[in-house]
Amino acid sequence: MRGITTAIALLVGTITALSCSIGVRAQDNYPSRPIHIIVPYPAGGIVDIVARAVTEQVGRDWKQTVVVEARPGANSNIGTAAVARSEPDGYTWLVTGPALLVNPDLYKDAGWNAAKDFTCVGLAVWNQSVALVHPSMPVKSIGEFVELARKQPGQFNFGNPGTGSSIDLSAQKLFQVAGIKLTNVGYKGQPQALIDLMTNLMHFEIVSLELALPHIKVGSVKPLAVFTDKRVPDLPDVPTIAEAGFTEAAYVPWYGIYLPAATPRRCLRKSMRRSTRRCRTPTCSANSRSPTFRASRCHSMSSPR
Repeated sequence: MRGITTAIALLVGTITALSCSIGVRAQDNYPSRPIHIIVPYPAGGIVDIVARAVTEQVGRDWKQTVVVEARPGANSNIGTAAVARSEPDGYTWLVTGPALLVNPDLYKDAGWNAAKDFTCVGLAVWNQSVALVHPSMPVKSIGEFVELARKQPGQFNFGNPGTGSSIDLSAQKLFQVAGIKLTNVGYKGQPQALIDLMTNLMHFEIVSLELALPHIKVGSVKPLAVFTDKRVPDLPDVPTIAEAGFTEAAYVPWYGIYLPAATPRRCLRKSMRRSTRRCRTPTCSANSRSPTFRASRCHSMSSPR
């Protein structure tokens, strides 16, 4: 898939750049043991896909094993807190989205402080998503769905893959701008929510394009609008959320790689410099045209300086 290829192009530059010293003694042989990547969401979801896309290339580059562990639970709090508490030796990484920043404000016992416990490593993957309904829903556009929802407040449900997730933030922004109220149904990730939409248990969802495209192509779900700045080549007839009349609802979710903040700054600074240079190469620039992923520098939290 182009999304997976792009994820590799975007993230391998960051990860390969981490082959610097973790302390003076480890300078020449890092990594000398497997790298452990924790994804705080269920296997098969978009964050899991991004993380696993990295492993083969990184393992080949480093001649080292890279293990991805999906550790979902408590709206990503369990896996995220595990990385925050891990040894800051460069061998445990986190791949996640905005819940890293949002959840400490939503949960008193989230288990970490985003600004104090983590450092963002240079590059982020910006995932693009699409608003979906079941094919039986009598609407052809997001505008028609909004009109229907306004006439029947609370009668339609929304499959929410996780409070504070990128998808949740996209949906809540749309609902606020459109002035509609949907019944929230919580899930532990996108895959199960998408299955329930295809079986008509859910009425409306926003889903990562990487996950949604195969089901759109076979007609299992109906796309209403894409959350992108331009139309998606694979869905040329589907308007952007701005074209559909909801410019203020445009929101592009993001995912990034984070390490414990106590990881040596020398290593983090070097990874930032190398990942930024790698993203400017022709190969990365070409791959970043994928409809589902694009590159960006990480400006949030304590990016290494």
